[in-house]
Order: sequence, then C-alpha cells, then structure tokens
Amino acid sequence: MDTKRIEGILLTPLKQIFHPQGDVFHAMKKSDAGFAGFGEAYFSTVRQNEIKAWKKHTQMTLNLIVPLGKIRFVAWDDREGSSTRGCFNEFVLSPQNYARLTIPPMIWLAFEGIDDNNLLLNIANLEHLATEAERKTLAEILYQWE
Repeated sequence: MDTKRIEGILLTPLKQIFHPQGDVFHAMKKSDAGFAGFGEAYFSTVRQNEIKAWKKHTQMTLNLIVPLGKIRFVAWDDREGSSTRGCFNEFVLSPQNYARLTIPPMIWLAFEGIDDNNLLLNIANLEHLATEAERKTLAEILYQWE
C-alpha cells in the first residue's frame, strides 16, 4: 500500500455517543467536508472474506461509514494528470475505527468483509444510475489482498 493519500480522498473521524439505553453514531452533516449534495443513502452488507470487486463512479461522490463489523476498502487512482496516479490506499473502518471515507469520482474502489456481519452506509451525492459507473473484475487490478 502506498503511504501517499490519493488526491481527493478524505478520511474524517466521526463522533460516537455512548449511552446505556442505546448509542448514537454520527454520519454526515451538510456542513461536513466531503458533502457534495444528497442523492441517496443506502446500506450494503458484505460477507466475511468476500471481496466486492472494483467499481469506479464517473460522477458520484461516495461517503462510506461502517457502523457494524469491519470492512477493508482499497482505492486505486488511474486518473490522467493526477499527482497520485498509480497509488493504492487501504482503509479499515469499523465501530472501533469509526470514520467516514469520502471517495471522489473516477477512483476505483473494492472492499472486503473482515468480521462475520459487516454493514456499510453510503451517503451519495447522486441517485444510482447503472450507466454512471465502470466495473472491473478482481483480477483486472492487481492488488495483494491479505
């Protein structure tokens, strides 16, 4: 993994409020860095040891939060003219490492479930449109998954 943060990616620590009757996990406010508008929010699960392969959104900004489980995200930059072209970044999010990962358009992303039950929330600036994203198989982008 490269030590240089891919240009445009943000990792924002989030607040958790612990309470005996139930906890509060902050996600996003419109005044937060990374907020690019609201299109939709959705939850997605990923099974333990499964990798959801490479996807690149051409217009959508992703804001990824993991309130349950542990998920490894790997981003790859192949943008022409980017100062971080060719770099990989890896991020592991969980309630113990509670943060929001903001992925701008044109960055490849794949992710792997680490725990038994893994849940992510994406707060996207656009509504889903199938033609707005490109996909590659896991083997098409060479990364050493541990």
